[in-house]
Amino acid sequence: MTSLKQVLGGDYRQFTMVFALIALLVGFNIASDGRMLTPSNFQNLLSGNAYVLILAIGMVMVIVIGQIDLSVGSVAGVVGMVVALTSRDWGIPWWAATLLGLACGVLIGMWHGFWLAKIGIPGFITTLAGMMIFRGVVIWMSQSISVPVPDELRVLGSGYLPEWGPAFTQMNNSTLLLGLLGIAAFAWGELRKHRRLVASGEEESVPLWPVLIRVVLVAAVIGYVTWLFGSGRPGTSFPVPGLILVALVIVYHTITQRTTFGRHIYAVGGNRAAAALSGVNTKRTYFLVMTNMSFLAALAGIMFVGRATSAGPSDGTAWELDAIAAVFIGGAAVSGGIGTVLASMVGGLVMAVLNSGLMLMGVGADRTQVIKGLVLLAAVAFDVYNKEQGRPSITGLLFGKKNAPGPSLPEAPTGPAEPAGVGPVMPDLGTGDASAPASGTEPAAPVRTRGPA
Repeated sequence: MTSLKQVLGGDYRQFTMVFALIALLVGFNIASDGRMLTPSNFQNLLSGNAYVLILAIGMVMVIVIGQIDLSVGSVAGVVGMVVALTSRDWGIPWWAATLLGLACGVLIGMWHGFWLAKIGIPGFITTLAGMMIFRGVVIWMSQSISVPVPDELRVLGSGYLPEWGPAFTQMNNSTLLLGLLGIAAFAWGELRKHRRLVASGEEESVPLWPVLIRVVLVAAVIGYVTWLFGSGRPGTSFPVPGLILVALVIVYHTITQRTTFGRHIYAVGGNRAAAALSGVNTKRTYFLVMTNMSFLAALAGIMFVGRATSAGPSDGTAWELDAIAAVFIGGAAVSGGIGTVLASMVGGLVMAVLNSGLMLMGVGADRTQVIKGLVLLAAVAFDVYNKEQGRPSITGLLFGKKNAPGPSLPEAPTGPAEPAGVGPVMPDLGTGDASAPASGTEPAAPVRTRGPA
C-alpha cells in the first residue's frame, strides 16, 4: 500500500473520480460491444463536450470565490448570435466577427462584475438577472430563427489537425506529435519536481523509482489516447476544439496554481475577511473572475455555433447546469475555497462519458437525466462523507497543497471541511472589502448559518 501511494504521489483515495472515469469507460465499452473506445466516438465526445468543459474552467474559479454564475448559457447564446448576425449583415470577416463576439463577452462579464464587486449585489442574483436579460436579447436579435455562420468558424467547432509528414506511422502525424510533446512535458515536470526534492534533502523519503513508474504509466495512457485519436478514418485526428481546451487547461491551471492572482482567488474563497485584512483586493478579484467567466462563455458559444454551423435562439439553454455539475463532481466546495481546473475537467469528462455511454446503449433522454442527477448527488455525498471523516476530498492530489495561500496570506485558509451538521445554506455572497465594509457592520469572518450536513 505504501508503494502504491508513492507511485500515485499520495493517497489512492484522492483519485476517486479518476478511477470512476476509467471504470465508466471500460464498463460502457463492454456493454456497447466495443463501440465506446473507438476513434470516431472519442473524437465526437471531445468535440461535442468541449464547450461545457471550457465553461467549467471559468465556473470553478467562480465557485472557488464563493459565488455562482447562472448566466453563462445565455451569454454564450448572445455571443454566438452576435457573431452570426455581424458576419452576415455587416459583411465583416469571420475573424473580426469572432473578436467582436469575444469583446461582447468581456463587456458582459464586466457588467456582472460591476454589480457584484462595486454595488454589492450577490453573484447569484446578478447572474440570474443576466440569464433572463440575455436570453431575451438572443431571442429578440434572432427573431426566433437560426442564422448561418461563416464556414471558417466550423474549424473552431469541429475541425481536425492537419495531416503531414510520412505515412509509415499509419497515424495522423499532428496528433502523434501532440502526444509525444505531452509525454515529454509530463516526464520533464516530474523529474524536475524530484530534483527539487533531492536538492532540499528529501531524496530518502521520495525515491526515484516511483517517479519513473508514474511517468511510464502516464506515458502509456497518453500513448493510447494518441493512438485512439490519430488512427481514425482519413481526414480525422485530434479535434481542434480539444486542442483549444488543452491550451486553456494549461493556461488556467498555471494561473490558479502558480500566480499571485490565483492565490488571491483561493484566499478570498477560503476567508474573504481575512484575505482583505492580509492586503488582497477582494473587489478586484471578484470583478476579474466574473469578467473571465463571461469571456470563456463567449468562446464556448463561438465554438458551439461553429460546430452547429448556425446560431439559434435556444443556444446555451441549461449549459450553466452542466458546467456547475462538472465542477461539483470534481470536488469543489459549495462554500468556496476548494476546487481545481484539473479536477473539474475530470468531473466534466465523467458527465460526457455518461452521456455518450448511455446513448450507445439506447437509454432515452429521460432516464439519462435521472442517472446524471443521481451521479452528481452521489459524488458530492461521497466527498462530504470523506471530509467529515477527515479523509482527503475527491480533488486530492489535483488540489494538494498548492492552493493554500502563501506566507503573505497566513489567515486565509483554503476552505477546511465543515463540521457535521453545520454548513452554509448558500455560499458567502457578500462582496464588500472586509478592510473597509460599507455598512460598518460586517463581521470579522464569514457568517455561518445552520444548514444540512
